Amino acid sequence: MGDRQALARLAQRLNRDAGAPAIPPLFFFTDPARTPDPVAIAGQLPRGAAIVFRHFGATDRVRTARALARVARKRGLTLLIAADPALARRVGADGVHWPEKRLASPLRFGLTTASAHSPAAAARAAALGVDAIILGPVFPSRSPSAKRPLGAFHASQIARSAGPPVIALGGVSAKTARTLVGRGFAGCAAIEALA
Repeated sequence: MGDRQALARLAQRLNRDAGAPAIPPLFFFTDPARTPDPVAIAGQLPRGAAIVFRHFGATDRVRTARALARVARKRGLTLLIAADPALARRVGADGVHWPEKRLASPLRFGLTTASAHSPAAAARAAALGVDAIILGPVFPSRSPSAKRPLGAFHASQIARSAGPPVIALGGVSAKTARTLVGRGFAGCAAIEALA
């Protein structure tokens, strides 16, 4: 079994153990530098996974979002557009993902998720009524924007007290995801591990 399939199975187990909340168990976050062809990667994701398209203002964002929407519909995936509800509506996405720095008042549109990097941010996201919190980095990550890792123990304390389901992000791979079992997470998210 490949790492992508192993990670998908672990994510499904986390989701089941969390009571099967109505959110995808596995999230793929796009990144212009580390995933230059997100459409190809989306075409290999397991049914039921989510794609979070982070376009960072790219000039081809509409074309890429439309291509991701087509793949998502064809393969039974959930498409979220990061911090851009107008683009989400335009391409028929399933929802919006909000980065922590934009948590002041996220606009609800379909499935709404938000990133958090601390207990305070997780509490703020929960108070705003998001459907799920993407918490990270849980483990050391090679992402240039990654902060100091929370560690599995500290992250699990946040996950257990957050309210909404919590998805682990940051350094998540088939190997590290095993340590998340039984720690209150409802799934996991990755960039490179799914690329």
